[in-house]
Amino acid sequence: MIERRPILDAVSHLVLIIGALIVIFPLYVAFIASTQTAEQSAMSPLSLMPGTEMVANYTTVLTQGASGNVSSPPVSRMLWISLVTALVIAIGKISISMLSAFAMVYFRFRGRNLFFWMIFVTLMLPVEVRITPTYQVVSDFGMLNTYAGLTVPLIASATATFLFRQFFLTVPDELAEAARIDGAGPLRFLKDVLWPLSRTNVIALFVIMFIYGWNQYLWPLMIATEQTMYPIGIGIKTLISGGDSAVEWNMVMATMILAMLPPGLVVVVMQKWFVKGLVDSEK
Repeated sequence: MIERRPILDAVSHLVLIIGALIVIFPLYVAFIASTQTAEQSAMSPLSLMPGTEMVANYTTVLTQGASGNVSSPPVSRMLWISLVTALVIAIGKISISMLSAFAMVYFRFRGRNLFFWMIFVTLMLPVEVRITPTYQVVSDFGMLNTYAGLTVPLIASATATFLFRQFFLTVPDELAEAARIDGAGPLRFLKDVLWPLSRTNVIALFVIMFIYGWNQYLWPLMIATEQTMYPIGIGIKTLISGGDSAVEWNMVMATMILAMLPPGLVVVVMQKWFVKGLVDSEK
């Protein structure tokens, strides 16, 4: 029997409410600033009441660019680039990692453990160590200012390979034996048996990798030398690079709110499967 303690329940709920308010308040301030004029958003202290320029501000940043003082492409263009980049990175990481883990678990070949540890060791290499040679390779292939340059160098994932390998090792060998007796080849076994079993894991990894790709800053900063290929992260930085006197904070805040919507929507829509993929132990 579980003992109910009203006082502890009240304290825990109070802590959760205070934590939620701490997280939500900056987002509320950003949204309020995005509905005001440039003069109102630059006032100190900032009014916490919504303004009347919400539709005009969001229409302007989506169609014309976020600021008249700083040259910037339309936010809709930057959102599209970030969306394509995040999807390609997430899907590419999952596809390559699943296939590589599948090969190392279900195929017998010399040195497979060595190859696995070679992949795993890359986790110990910080991005800064390999970013210069990677940039040189991308530049030599003429992939600057392209979607391929923004995504291809980032689609390999040692973390996802490790997670898929550990999961595949928990799958009973009897399933592979039964599939072999039924005449199923390796790809058929992967498609009809392993894929359904690992679907929640795939969704959990997709959410993590999508947000990883969406929040990329350092790599696109090197690859995207033209404004037409700026993702949203770099676009926000360019809006505030002209100093406080040149920044239209209402436009900046509108851009930031728009930048948070796609990853937030992915988390909300896939929250159920995301949590299940992280904590579910029944396979």
